[in-house]
Amino acid sequence: MAKSKYVPIEKIWSDRKRHLGLPLSFTKYSLSEDRLFLEQGLLNLKSEEILLYRVRDIDLKMNLGQRILGVGTICIYSSDTSAPHMDLVNIKDPRAVKEIIHQAVEEAKTRRRMRTMEVMGDDPFDDPHGESDFDPDDMDDVEN
Repeated sequence: MAKSKYVPIEKIWSDRKRHLGLPLSFTKYSLSEDRLFLEQGLLNLKSEEILLYRVRDIDLKMNLGQRILGVGTICIYSSDTSAPHMDLVNIKDPRAVKEIIHQAVEEAKTRRRMRTMEVMGDDPFDDPHGESDFDPDDMDDVEN
């Protein structure tokens, strides 16, 4: 039987949750070219990951205490069913990290040839002002 060879994941960025600005925590965050990882615990280890192409939104939150210490919390919202929300709490230089994550997300979506479409309202054919030339009722008159 052939042995499978473990290839370590190359990390673009990594950090730990910080207390008073110091990385004194057992919560680790890391970013690869296609995934965002969260690892928590010392004796009992919990590990989560989000595929970057599934990320929908990235928020940055910094309260006064965090701003004084130079840290912040990045909130990741995704379409992943197992981890729809992930917070990277008290990380150093959060504005730069948010931009790194944003660029990695865009690259991951480009590699998968994904396009995002936003639909306003419930009905994509709804035209409240009656300005559209397209009438969905006219589709019944078209012969195949």
